[in-house]
Amino acid sequence: MIRIREISLPPEHNISQLSYEAAQALRISVSKIRRLTIVRRSVDARKKPDVKIVYTVDVAVDGNENKILKQSGCKRAGIAADKYYKVPKAAKDPARRPVVVGFGPAGMFASLVLALAGLRPVVLERGEDAATRHEKVQKFWKTGELDPKSNVQFGEGGAGTFSDGKLNTGVNNPRIGWILEQFVKAGAREDILFDAKPHVGTDVLLTVVQNLRRRIISLGGEVRFNAQVTGVLQQDGAVTGLEINGNETLWCDKVIFAVGHSARDTFRYLQEIGLPLEAKPFAMGVRIEHPQQEIDGAQYGRYNPVLPPADYKLVKHLDEETVYTFCMCPGGFVVAAASEENAVVTNGMSYADRDGENANAALLVTLNPKDFPSEDPLAGMYWQQEIEAKAFAAGGGNYHAPAQRVGDFLVGKPSKGPGSVQPTYLPGVTWCELGDVLPEKITGALKKALPLLDGNLKGFANPDAVLTAPETRSSSPVRIVRDESRQSAGLRGLYPAGEGAGYAGGIMSAAIDGMQSAEALIESL
Repeated sequence: MIRIREISLPPEHNISQLSYEAAQALRISVSKIRRLTIVRRSVDARKKPDVKIVYTVDVAVDGNENKILKQSGCKRAGIAADKYYKVPKAAKDPARRPVVVGFGPAGMFASLVLALAGLRPVVLERGEDAATRHEKVQKFWKTGELDPKSNVQFGEGGAGTFSDGKLNTGVNNPRIGWILEQFVKAGAREDILFDAKPHVGTDVLLTVVQNLRRRIISLGGEVRFNAQVTGVLQQDGAVTGLEINGNETLWCDKVIFAVGHSARDTFRYLQEIGLPLEAKPFAMGVRIEHPQQEIDGAQYGRYNPVLPPADYKLVKHLDEETVYTFCMCPGGFVVAAASEENAVVTNGMSYADRDGENANAALLVTLNPKDFPSEDPLAGMYWQQEIEAKAFAAGGGNYHAPAQRVGDFLVGKPSKGPGSVQPTYLPGVTWCELGDVLPEKITGALKKALPLLDGNLKGFANPDAVLTAPETRSSSPVRIVRDESRQSAGLRGLYPAGEGAGYAGGIMSAAIDGMQSAEALIESL
């Protein structure tokens, strides 16, 4: 296969134009191309409003590939040489089946690797299956009735199920292509295989995670819902079993611990039994909403219905803090993401078509352990809880979220209602002064950064843009310390993995980390 990079076409192009440009690059006729596969597709808006769609493609051709390459003289073309991931096989069957705790991205892909290796994992998920969970989440958003056991944070697929389902990552890893292929096999659209910024969408993810579970079961795995790990049994510094729901024992000696960033009761328990934990940097802030068409105009120079809804990624380094956007959801919604009673948490979500009226993103301030209220390894977690409780009170005690218009926020004036931008958060917002909810460490940095970020994206500091608080669960504030073998530094046989353990920051990086922990477990056999 010959790979050709940087084929640039107008947004209104068709597939025949792509084949023509590939043939032109190789100086051959289109009839010589037997097959064309899109490897990568991205939007180039550097010369707005002249926006282009840029492709990398692989082509199978009639004739000798090396000879065609030499004759073409095309510096953008070469022989395709991808690295493909291969699931390792276990050298032997263990006496006891491995256990995976948590069925978010890390636990799910760790389980899939173990199942493909022939090890028949047992998965323990504290929440419910995706279909049941979806019903309870929808009820919470409509009525404010929270189920602490089944919500946006806990259940099949983890917190990522109720998000935009973004699968892009800054990590360069051969497992990425394989993960994307598994998502497609489970029902995701094929364009995630080549889009530069792939996303699945919450509506599709609900089906995808169920199909991944069914595949794990078909390979001999077992997935148990409403199965919370409440104790870890150990002897001579090694895991011997797990206590489930306080009344059942599962004997095991290999456990991948992928509990997610909101398993606060689990973190407290691990601290009580002396497992090594450490505070780690994380970020907190707000969700910011703008009309999607305004973002499209700012990013593309003009609105073009042929182009996908525009996204953005902004960062501003201040004297002591960094303010940045995260989990940007084009055409999405700000959603209630609480997992504990009497607390308000926000997150962002969008469906596969990203056709909502507003765009939203987390607008976060980096926080380091030196900023935390104490030196307790769980200090960041307790700080999250304090802010979430303040937000609950400020919202009215009914899971409404405190909100403020950007213009009012910048001058410290409580908002009385929306302007031209209507907030999307359900069950609703309470207009107020966010300085009464968030610490000055966060509000001060946001006030400095907003005008500066507006210089990078025109209209970002639109006075009518809506800030909804708080965004506290962007990542885990605690790390379960592990050694070079990926096992807990204090307990052999326990493999902390994923975002909750402090080793990832999104769906893709969590899935990769879960896979690597599964590989380490397999190697230990």
